[in-house]
Amino acid sequence: QVQLVESGGGLVQPGGSLRLSCAASGSISSRYTMGWYRQAPGKQRELVATISSGSGGVTNYADSVKGRFTISRDNAKNTVYLQMNSLKPEDTARYYCNTAWYWGQGTQVTVSS
Repeated sequence: QVQLVESGGGLVQPGGSLRLSCAASGSISSRYTMGWYRQAPGKQRELVATISSGSGGVTNYADSVKGRFTISRDNAKNTVYLQMNSLKPEDTARYYCNTAWYWGQGTQVTVSS
C-alpha cells in the first residue's frame, strides 16, 4: 500500500514563502513522475508543477507559478518538494501530491494579510 503524506502548508502573508513536502511510503518506484496540484474552493483541481524521474528530472510548471515556485525531488527519500516564493492570495488552495495513480490528502495553503 502506497501513501503520500504532504506537509508544510499554512497561513502566510502575500509575498511570503512556504515549502511543501510530500513523502511517499510503501513500494512506489522512483521511476514515476511526481507532481503537485491544487484545488481552490469552487474550482477544479489544476496542475501546479511536475518533475520527471531520474537524476536530472525535467520540470514542468503552470504559467501562473513560473518564476515563483520550484519543484524538486529526493529519490533516495521518495520525497518531492515545492518551494513557493512571492505567494499571492490567488495561490490559496489545498495542495495535493501525486505520483502514478496515488494522491495525498492535501495540505492547505492560505495567503492572506
